[in-house]
Amino acid sequence: MVSLRCTTAHHSLLGSPTCLAGPRRRARPVVRAAVAVEAGAQAKVSLIRIGTRGRLSEDSQLALAQANETRDKLKAAHSELAEEGAIEIVIIKTTGDIVLDKPLADIGGKGLFTKEIDEALLNGMIDIAVHSMKDVPTYLPEGTILPCNLPREDVRDAFISLTANSLGELPAGSIIGSASLRRQSQILYRYPSLKVVNFRGNVQTRLRKLKEGDVHATLLALAGLKRLNMAEDATSLLSVDEMLPAVAQGAIGIACRSNDDKMMEYLSSLNHEDTRLAVACEREFLAVLDGNCRTPIAAYAYRDKDGNCSFRGLLASPDGSKVYETTRSGPYSFDDMVAMGKDAGHELKAKAGPGFFDSLQ
Repeated sequence: MVSLRCTTAHHSLLGSPTCLAGPRRRARPVVRAAVAVEAGAQAKVSLIRIGTRGRLSEDSQLALAQANETRDKLKAAHSELAEEGAIEIVIIKTTGDIVLDKPLADIGGKGLFTKEIDEALLNGMIDIAVHSMKDVPTYLPEGTILPCNLPREDVRDAFISLTANSLGELPAGSIIGSASLRRQSQILYRYPSLKVVNFRGNVQTRLRKLKEGDVHATLLALAGLKRLNMAEDATSLLSVDEMLPAVAQGAIGIACRSNDDKMMEYLSSLNHEDTRLAVACEREFLAVLDGNCRTPIAAYAYRDKDGNCSFRGLLASPDGSKVYETTRSGPYSFDDMVAMGKDAGHELKAKAGPGFFDSLQ
């Protein structure tokens, strides 16, 4: 297996990889997760190698949980993949997992959680890549396709505190830890007397910092807590009216090479169409706004009780002083929902004006 050699920390949303395959063969620079092959070396070559993010010294438990969910669904759907050693999970170190002491916007944005995985996919080191959809840039690297979304988890955010039951109960001056400008802007819009500080790290790290008194409260995606069987750590849940979720929050996406018909066939059997359409609607909204980690953007599309798509979108300034919102409703179909997301994005872009985006640079 060739090694990966990174030449830059920035991810091109349009797609040419910046990590090249080295000319010499040497030890694989990734850690194999404890899956069907964990007990020992297997002579049989895996039929599918699943790539997911993590650090060499400390596996990302949430990313691994998502990869395990993908593995289990593949095994259940295809008998040949249920055999021992048929599926291997490969953990890939990403820049976003390594640099934890700076805001995402300062180190290149959310693409840093996917860049190295995309390159491993294009280089043939893995066959499919499992992503949290909220980490995926709006434009995929050339040569890759994302044909599958697993059923979406609960999109709400969880409020966690040792001293209060809700944001409204926190006294003025309380410190909330969050690396999300989306959460920061909505918190400060409704509770301007609170303070929000950068707070990165995996779920366990953030909960430890909270218990050590670094902050008075934090917010985490309920979907992540549920996938880690840690939902009981939530003090309370925020409704989507109080805290609109991130684009594609709670959704898992699985990518493969665009010329790999076999992997596309496997992935099509797992796709949850309602989730795929909702994610497409929200990501179209994000793409129109050209959202990045310096732009607080939130969106949520879902099938309502009448079977139609209901959509809400939000654009805000980081300090919460400016908040623009919009809603849409229409048929639950791909073309209609993409058009809805695009139209909503253009509306908020016009409302905010060009000066709004210039101020975020």
